[in-house]
Amino acid sequence: MLRTHLTEQWSLRYPILGAPMASTANGKLARAITKAGGLGQVGTSGETPIEYLEEESSIARGDDDTPFGIGMMIWALERRPELFDAAVAARPFLLSMSFGSPAPYVDRAHAAGIKIATQVNTVAAAREAAAAGVDVIVAQGTEAGGHTGFVSTLPLLQGILDAVDVPVVAAGGIVTARGLAAVLAAGAQGAWIGTVLLVATEAGNTAGVRQRVIAAAESDTIHTHTFDDVTRTPWPDQYPGRALRNRFADEWHGRSKSLTEDAFAAYSQARSRDDYDVAVVYAGEGSGLVNRERTTEEIVGEIGREAEALLRRRSAELLD
Repeated sequence: MLRTHLTEQWSLRYPILGAPMASTANGKLARAITKAGGLGQVGTSGETPIEYLEEESSIARGDDDTPFGIGMMIWALERRPELFDAAVAARPFLLSMSFGSPAPYVDRAHAAGIKIATQVNTVAAAREAAAAGVDVIVAQGTEAGGHTGFVSTLPLLQGILDAVDVPVVAAGGIVTARGLAAVLAAGAQGAWIGTVLLVATEAGNTAGVRQRVIAAAESDTIHTHTFDDVTRTPWPDQYPGRALRNRFADEWHGRSKSLTEDAFAAYSQARSRDDYDVAVVYAGEGSGLVNRERTTEEIVGEIGREAEALLRRRSAELLD
């Protein structure tokens, strides 16, 4: 059995955390991840209604008080502080506070008995998060889907492991058992996975999204502000979004500050009819390793079991 901080201190069967992908990571998916042996999280955005957060948290918890997390964007909380209060009231096991400084929120979460994780994209940000008192630091490499920084997972993880004493989880490009085994061998306490869960049967997306992810190769993503600009979402400049390339991104990447009214209208119409030649699908470079829909239990269980077997086998092969 794999033994890490997440399995020993958090009582997880597998050291796997589900990424809190807005809309996709709903209560159903979060609950399924935890039931499969990891820890699921409900995703939020800057526009998430409090009623949605309450309802999806209730689904994740269920009647048996299943542990779950809630993911929040700090830059959005600065505009809507009531979301943090609602998240604390939902009684999650974990709050993921990312894309900004977690310092103002750590003591308040801990006072409510809630653990705090934060995603970081630089070693300097990891040091700041450790000083703020977070429970887990997530080293999020640029391979990750959704909003991310510019440093790849492996160099970022190595630097953060050397820089802090806080438990570190790796994120970005971890899609299979090999990825989990690799980051555990390097010293991470677990993996934060998102892209592979886009094709989970419990995910809160559409069949069109799942098919796009399955069809994508590892080179079919783009790191861009285009989709934030067309939706007028005020993400900070240091966090472009990694998404599947499509016709709209190819046309407007690098010049999306000059979008025309026709482009705004075309994008709005495409979203309403699930036209992913134009509308965004946030996904990471690991999409090239995703080849079919499966249940969350199958995804999490396979990654966890096969990583354990791989580590046992490779340890015997490599070490006297």
